[in-house]
Amino acid sequence: MSASLIIAPQWLGDAVMTEPLLRRLAARGERLTVAALPWVAPVFEAMPQVAEIVPVPFAHGGLQWRERRQVARQLQGRFDCAYVLPNSLKSALVPWWADIPRRVGYLGEARVGLLTHRLKNPSKGRRPPMVALYSALSGQTDVLGDRPQLRWDAQRSAASLRERGLSPRSYVVLAPGAEYGAAKRWPASHFAQVARELGAPVVLLGSAKEQALCEEIAAHAGADCLNLAGQTRLADALGWIAAARAVVSNDSGLMHVAAGLGLPQVAVFGSSSPEHTPPLNDRARVLWLKRDASYQPALDCAPCFERECPLGHTRCLHDISAQQVLSALQTLAP
Repeated sequence: MSASLIIAPQWLGDAVMTEPLLRRLAARGERLTVAALPWVAPVFEAMPQVAEIVPVPFAHGGLQWRERRQVARQLQGRFDCAYVLPNSLKSALVPWWADIPRRVGYLGEARVGLLTHRLKNPSKGRRPPMVALYSALSGQTDVLGDRPQLRWDAQRSAASLRERGLSPRSYVVLAPGAEYGAAKRWPASHFAQVARELGAPVVLLGSAKEQALCEEIAAHAGADCLNLAGQTRLADALGWIAAARAVVSNDSGLMHVAAGLGLPQVAVFGSSSPEHTPPLNDRARVLWLKRDASYQPALDCAPCFERECPLGHTRCLHDISAQQVLSALQTLAP
């Protein structure tokens, strides 16, 4: 069995979308070790094909030459191949310094000397879905139908649910955050209305950065709302999602987690596009006004892929009503 090192993406959604690639590599006999930043590493626990996870202590945006050299020394001599999933130059340094003989990735930021096997960067106008982009690194061509499949033992979260007076499938998770920016976040007032009218307990999940947002929702959501934003590690959040009846979210990392777990879910899209990063889940319902022919006047500005609405109105999100989300949930998880 050959040993392979995976240099993982830094964002949660991207990490989930690597699963089909890892499944392909494991199926052909490669033992997989994933090197991942600490905040995204737990999602690889939900991928049975991963034999080992190596958390790497790199700060977001930093070159950190000394730290990368140190990690490379620790990994030297252990691997036959490395798959470098991020496109940055710095992400390819560790496999190069570790003298891993075969180093596979996209050309990215001019990494000709760092990678031994390079795929051409996709053109901006013809960029494939992220899952297919990653799966192509396996060297196989039949990658368009791949879907992430996560596995999480519900018993791992059973005690936490009991402590909160909840049971599996009795509550709905609302994930109102989106790391990228406000142009991907459905209004807090809309999330609060869903929570009030749902008729089931609600659990709010989010990072510490989203505490204020979730506190605003909880303040207007009614009594049956549990706000866990900033109080859970990613591993805990995985457990809460795995045991939920359904999930409502923006286009975010937790949206892809819910999709990978196969839960009923409603995903609200604004400035981004479900044609590029959809929830790959037969039990998902996407709400996106750009492809809603009944919505007038048409949203010619979408998708803009901006962090903030350039026009200042964010109609793409504000005009999706709470009732539309509630109706979608009723069809998915009555």
